[in-house]
Amino acid sequence: MCNSTLQPIAWWSVIHGAPRPTPTSPLCSITEIKKKKKNFTPLLPDGTLDKSKVFCVLCKGEFNYHRSSSSLTYHLKAKHPGVAATLDGGGLRQTTLQQFAVRGGPLTRVATNKITEAIACWVAKNCRPVNIVEDAGLRDVIREASGDSAYHLPARSTVMSRIETLYNNQKAIKQRLLEQAPYIALTCDHWTSASNANYLGATAHFIDDNWCLHSFALTVSKSTERHYAEACAQHIQAVTQEWNIEKKITTLGTDSARNLTAAARLLPYEHLPCTAHSLQRAITVSLADSGFDAVLTKCRKIVGHFKHSPANARELNQQQVAHKQKEESLIQDVPTRWNSTLHMITRIQQNKSPIEATLSQQNSKIPLLTEAELGKLKKLEELLEPCRYVFISVSMFYIIMEPSDDDTVNIVRFKKAFCEDLAKRKENSNLTWLKNATALDPRFKDLKCLPKSERGEVWSSLNNLLKEDRNAQIQGAQTTGEAPQKKRKMSIFLLASSDSDTDDEAESIQSTLDRYKSESKTDMDECPLQWWSKRRDSYPRLEQIARKYLSTPATTVPCERLFSLSGHIIQKKRATLSSSNVERLVCLSNLGHTGETMHPKDLGKVVVERDICASLLKLLPLQPSSRISGKKWMDG
Repeated sequence: MCNSTLQPIAWWSVIHGAPRPTPTSPLCSITEIKKKKKNFTPLLPDGTLDKSKVFCVLCKGEFNYHRSSSSLTYHLKAKHPGVAATLDGGGLRQTTLQQFAVRGGPLTRVATNKITEAIACWVAKNCRPVNIVEDAGLRDVIREASGDSAYHLPARSTVMSRIETLYNNQKAIKQRLLEQAPYIALTCDHWTSASNANYLGATAHFIDDNWCLHSFALTVSKSTERHYAEACAQHIQAVTQEWNIEKKITTLGTDSARNLTAAARLLPYEHLPCTAHSLQRAITVSLADSGFDAVLTKCRKIVGHFKHSPANARELNQQQVAHKQKEESLIQDVPTRWNSTLHMITRIQQNKSPIEATLSQQNSKIPLLTEAELGKLKKLEELLEPCRYVFISVSMFYIIMEPSDDDTVNIVRFKKAFCEDLAKRKENSNLTWLKNATALDPRFKDLKCLPKSERGEVWSSLNNLLKEDRNAQIQGAQTTGEAPQKKRKMSIFLLASSDSDTDDEAESIQSTLDRYKSESKTDMDECPLQWWSKRRDSYPRLEQIARKYLSTPATTVPCERLFSLSGHIIQKKRATLSSSNVERLVCLSNLGHTGETMHPKDLGKVVVERDICASLLKLLPLQPSSRISGKKWMDG
């Protein structure tokens, strides 16, 4: 038997309110006693139960308890070294060289904290469930990697506490960036989770002094009211006030939902409807009104026949191999994605022979596509194919949409319905903002996407913006502080200095625009932000306006991607997450996927999407020199 002084754990009787367990092995240890703790219920001194708190029987000290006794052992060694020495002595064994080489020593407190931080970052940025810290497999992996066979994973409350700290740190970083930004574009959208809770997502976009584009999530806040226009406007206003950016917002990007469109009218910001949503709605409406429903329904039945049966899909793959084609599954179209219809009919045409062979072999009742229907699909594919590059090649898109003598009745209906629907949506679009942004992009400043009669209007608009900016600077200099009169006059004189040597301000502004227009046009693959960063000293005022317009996204895709992250986080097994935890996890995960800044190559393509939208919505003919095929862009 062990010596009685080696048997007890000092806090055991107070925690569990029961006699101390008596080891029966001469090799008793703390680990063996801890295994028996689960047979007892912790009791507080007043007789109540609280499994999250323990008391030391020696000094009556109170401690938090999270399934691990490491903190309690540390307390004994620090405050009661005599008792700790007897406890350690009872379970000591001499470690062999082989055990030391394989297991290694216990992790230090610093190393344990680093692992806890890494787990918290992993959970937040990769959409992992918090209860993964209760996974024995993860514990074994870390034990094997660290060499500490006694390592215990942190408790869920510890991980959530670290995630909250991480979120607060990232929020402070974002706050400092927003304080330095003169202009901020906002995108907002609503989303309903798996637990039927409504959330408002908001993302911010701006260009800093170094001409780097920043794009990140501000919030994913839960809303309990109905999504009426007034409620939506109040939610958006609350987000801007929380981040103290209500005076810096330039544009508010939303989809074409009526409540958000009405909410935008209640706010003092420029409204920029999502052009991708406008294109999506125009194409879906045109498909429904042009007589393609019957053939598309046939296609959906064929795809569903192979999608819903693994055996049918396997037979299709066998036929694809027999016809020396690539093994690939068919694609089902989705109502919210127009390009899925294009992918569906393209894949069906590519696998025409394997599909017919498989259905004939199965004696299936699924009707095959006739030659006339295949011809319809071919025409529809030719019509929709340029839509994949519509933001890049508006000229090709316009040419395709022009009536042709070879068009069938269905194609004529589609073109007419599409142009009419898009023209209606154009009326709700902020074309003035889009035109100014296009002119401030060095790749499209020749404005060949617009008729000559409208180009002068755009440059006049920029001229007025420069005058307003100059007047605002002078007015600000006159109203700030009680500076001496002489100093104030000198400041006004300096602010009145122009980009050229001309004393007349009007001529100076016009000279600035003329010099900018005379700059050589850049290539399509060149980043406009890099172009402006090299010339900001040459156009100090125009550069400020360019930062304002070029930071505005053309679509609400950033918010939609934000909610795709939410879908991974708020799953059916995690539908009870609190709204605060949802916000922290989604925002941290968004930051982990997008980062603070955007790569110049990606940035260039994002700016292209916005700048070309003005041409898309107007559907005007372009000059031949501005026609760039989508294939050329993708190859580049």
